[in-house]
Amino acid sequence: MTDATNTSGTEQAVRLTGPNTPIDWPSLVDDLNRLLRLRTTPIGMKMFSTAEEMEAIPKIRRPKDIHTTDQIVGMASRLNWTVGITNDDLVGAQCGAVLGLHPRDDDWLSGSRMKGVWFETIEDSAAHQEAMHTVPFGLYQAMAVSPLATARLDPPDICLIYATPAQMILLINGLQWSGYKNFEWGCVGESACADSWGRALKLREPSVSIPCFAERRYGGVQDDELLMATPPEFLPKAIAGLEALSRNGLRYPIPNYGVQNDARAGLGVSYG
Repeated sequence: MTDATNTSGTEQAVRLTGPNTPIDWPSLVDDLNRLLRLRTTPIGMKMFSTAEEMEAIPKIRRPKDIHTTDQIVGMASRLNWTVGITNDDLVGAQCGAVLGLHPRDDDWLSGSRMKGVWFETIEDSAAHQEAMHTVPFGLYQAMAVSPLATARLDPPDICLIYATPAQMILLINGLQWSGYKNFEWGCVGESACADSWGRALKLREPSVSIPCFAERRYGGVQDDELLMATPPEFLPKAIAGLEALSRNGLRYPIPNYGVQNDARAGLGVSYG
């Protein structure tokens, strides 16, 4: 692709916000790939108060053309690029508002551009807009994404992991191994980035979404991929849980036992 320029800088060490334990990002990504055999690069996303802070990230690329946020995320997760944007780089208010780069003003809240496209009435469109998780406006002017293993974001605000349903349920199971929590997520439908990075940035919780039409059309998300967006401090916990599950024989890929076989032998290995 030829729609981004490259600017070099000094490498930064990654520090973890929240818990005091630093994260070794290359080792963490190696663990995720070993345990889940991910097909898509795990990436980080970070918000910046100013564009100048974003542009100081090592090897940052800046778009020359207008894009959706889905495309920017795809450049990191599909092409292994480090890319930074401001609201001026985005195609419309829908993308910018999720990141808090554009206000949830009356025009945005009306959902008028979605009426007759995704929703039957203006009332349906407005209800959809109201349901979306978005970062509060006015805190940030820029955003960057980068493969986690590069350790260029210091640290990322959230991590994004694309996975098949089988990989995703095991990742969730890893989070639930210790300190169990029943995860409950919604689905706004189109603009599903509000369910993933919007929700994770706003609520600071692991958030799983079914990527929407736009994410698949413009962001390169595959038919069989789901997306988890999570603050980084949850990933060591998930990996520890995946390691424990693996020791119990509960690992990826999940072998098919056979729909006609006597289940007692298989279940007996786990449950006695």
